[in-house]
This record gives sequence, structure tokens and C-alpha cells, in this order.
Amino acid sequence: MGAIEDIYADLDTDVSEEEFREAVEEKVEQMGGLADTETAAMLIAHELSENEVNAIADIEPGMQEVKFLAKVVGVGDLRTFERDGDGEEEPDEGRVINVEAADETGTVRLAFWDGQAQAIADGEMEVGQVLRIKGRPKEGYNGLEVSVDKAEPDEDATIDVEPGEGSTIDALTMGQSDVNVRGLVLDTDSVRTFDRDDGSEGRVANLTIGDETGRVRVTLWDERANRAEEIESGTAVEVVDGYVREREGSLELHVGDRGAVDEVDEEVAFEPDADPIEAVEIGDTADIAGVVRSADPKRTFDRDDGSEGQVRNLRIQDETGDIRVALWGDKADTDLAPGDELLAADVEIDDGWQDDKEASANWQSTVVVLDDAATGGAGAASGGTGDATASADGGDAGLDAFTDEGGDGGAGASGGSSEDADASDGSDDGEPVEFTGTVVQTGNPVVLDDGEQTMTVETDATVQLGQEVTARGTLDGDRLDADDVF
Repeated sequence: MGAIEDIYADLDTDVSEEEFREAVEEKVEQMGGLADTETAAMLIAHELSENEVNAIADIEPGMQEVKFLAKVVGVGDLRTFERDGDGEEEPDEGRVINVEAADETGTVRLAFWDGQAQAIADGEMEVGQVLRIKGRPKEGYNGLEVSVDKAEPDEDATIDVEPGEGSTIDALTMGQSDVNVRGLVLDTDSVRTFDRDDGSEGRVANLTIGDETGRVRVTLWDERANRAEEIESGTAVEVVDGYVREREGSLELHVGDRGAVDEVDEEVAFEPDADPIEAVEIGDTADIAGVVRSADPKRTFDRDDGSEGQVRNLRIQDETGDIRVALWGDKADTDLAPGDELLAADVEIDDGWQDDKEASANWQSTVVVLDDAATGGAGAASGGTGDATASADGGDAGLDAFTDEGGDGGAGASGGSSEDADASDGSDDGEPVEFTGTVVQTGNPVVLDDGEQTMTVETDATVQLGQEVTARGTLDGDRLDADDVF
């Protein structure tokens, strides 16, 4: 074989040998004799190899041209528009149609123009077809978009995706558009406003959703931002027509004017995948989960800029250890109590008081009381994580109970927080009660834990976390009104 045949034989391309030879001859002519046939063939082969991508996930907006296989999963409507005319010429009418295509790694929007668009509108393309596509990628309004120069059906190729099926959170990839994914709302933020460069006011809010494969932050823009304040944690939702962006190394799912966040009447599972508390190190960004052992009152403070901040400190425990957690800003308003199961995701592990590790939950973190999110008050015992599920109204969900594996105290009795526990000796209201336990919450009330149950104690006595004390007094409902603490 000659040089051109040898170079072409090494190529993995859909370009025919005849087309390859024509491109080589054109390249020789373009270079005005500066390259012979073999050199021109090598240059063309390099250009062809550079444009070939293995999967949609490999396509980037900065590429000049790409060639890839994808399956049609959705065909949009034909739209017309007027192009600017030159001088006195009448404006030219343009046509465009958007097609959603996918492979096993992600989805991409294809833009077909004019004659191609009209042919698709006339029925020359079907959902489920596999196309061999050549086009120019760019950053579109709702994510990655490829402006198609050429697309041909490939009846021999197989792509293992089904039209109409939704995505899972772990399958999200950078640049995806028109993403549909279902999840359980784990956390919501308030709406924030900002000024755009054109002087208009923008609005943005965030919520976090999770499914059985992971979790993702959802950013809602402008008219969609209100959904973050309308949907409660524990609600099953579907994000429709979202698009994927990257922020500080993590993927986010964005929802603009074309998208929506809709409640769905079905069960969605979320399985937290937390790091063992004992294993986290200072400087890590970690996900931790466990039972709340103590919760201090919220404190406010003045920042250097004169604004007011707030923080709430608590301590959570899993089967490997316990750690102090600082909830900052809106996170400090989280409704929780000793005995609740908590997931604190994307928290920063810092050097805390007395060289103890401390987890800091800021605006980028997700704080979820799984009891409340899943069932509105399921019981738990210390020592692990559970799986939460919820329907649209949060009522059919369940939470696997923890198992106590020793340590210095189990969690609250089943059915909610420590305030639901009966007195240890079963005394009736008004009769003398004496309870000895470890202080797991300071302030008023004090909460004591004796390893089997907890007791809420009304007292003005000053105690410290971890101190073992005895409270003596009378039982008033589910609280001990202490006359003496020693």
C-alpha cells in the first residue's frame, strides 16, 4: 500500500477513503507545495483524530468541531426567526429545531438549521434513531449545545439509553441540558437578590435534593427561585429541564425559565453515605451523620461589617466517635433536639477548642434532620446512619433505627427526642424522682442521659457537658422539676 493508504488504514473515522484522498489533495494545494502528499495526509489524519470524541461527556464548548454518536431522545418544535438583512434587502427567515440526544455518559442539545430543520419537522427524524454527528459545540443558554453541520443515521450502532427515562444524580455530567431527575428535598435556602450588569435585579435560591445514588445542589433562578421557599424538606420532587454547571469543583443542577421543580406523588429514596466521624481529619470537607447528643442555644454576634451573624453549636455521635458541629447563618435555625438523627454534608473540619476537631456547616453545607425529613419524628438510637424515604407529603417514609454499639450512652427512646422519655422509675407526676446521668445539653432545660434513656431537667444549676450529675425533684409530665442538682 502507498503512504495515503497506510495512514488512512490507521484511522478510526467515518470518513471514506475517497473523501480522505480529496482532503489530502486540497491540503497540498492550500499549502502551495510546502507539504508533500504524505505530510498532507498526516495533517488531515491529525485533524480527523482531534475531532473524534468517544462520548458526549468528552465534548467541551471550546472545541472547534466534534464527531460523535448519539441517540435521539427528544425532538423539539420548528421555530422561525428573521435574520438581519444587508442594506435594503428583505430580512431572511431562518429556521431552527432543537433535538435532544444522549449516550451512556450524558445528554446534549443539537441545533439543526434551515433545510435540515425543515426536514426534521417534516418527519425525517425519529426518536430512538442513532446518529453519526459532526458539528460545532458551544455554550448555549441552557448548557452544552452542538450546532450540527452533518448528521446521518447509523443503523448498525447501538447506544444503551432509553428515550424518556430520567437521570439519577450520580449520572449527572458537566454540560448536560434538559435534565430530568427525581429526588428528595433535603435542604432549602431563602431567596437572594443581586444586581446584573445591565442594572436589572436578579433572584436566586438553592435547595438540595438526594436520591439513592447521591445528592446535588439545585440553583433556582429568577421566577423559579420562589420554589425554594414553597417546598418543604422531605418532599419528593422532579427537576424538569435542568442544566448542569460546575462550581468550585462540584456539579450543580440549575433551573431557569424553561425548567421547573414539581412535586411528585411517589416514593423517592435517599441513602446518606457519611464518613465515620473518627476518620475525618482537620482540613477535610466531609459528610458526617449521627445522633444529636447535645444542642446549645443559638447565639448572635456582630460581624466586622456591622451585620449580625448567628451560630449554634451541637455535638453529634456515630458508632465511631463524636464531634462538635457549628451551624452558621440560616443553618443555626434548623429545628433539632437531642436524639434527632442529623446529616451534615460538605462540612469543613477545623481545629476546634482544646485541639478537638470541629465541623463547620456554612452556606455551602447541607444540614438535614433525617427524622423530620423522612417521617416527622421517627425514633433513633446512637451509632450509625439510616435510609430516608418520602412521598410527596412526606407521610409514607421510613427511617432505619440505629443500633447502639456501646460507648457512654445510647440515644433517645423511640418516638422522637429526649423529651418523650419517661422517668427511670416510672413515678407518677408530683412524686419525688431522682435521676443520675451524663449532661448532654446545658442551659435550661438540662438534658441528662444515663445510657438507656434521657431526662429533661428544669434547673438553674450550672453544669458542664459530659459531667455526671444527679437531679432530684418532682416529675411534671415528661420533665423533672429539680429541687437539687449535685
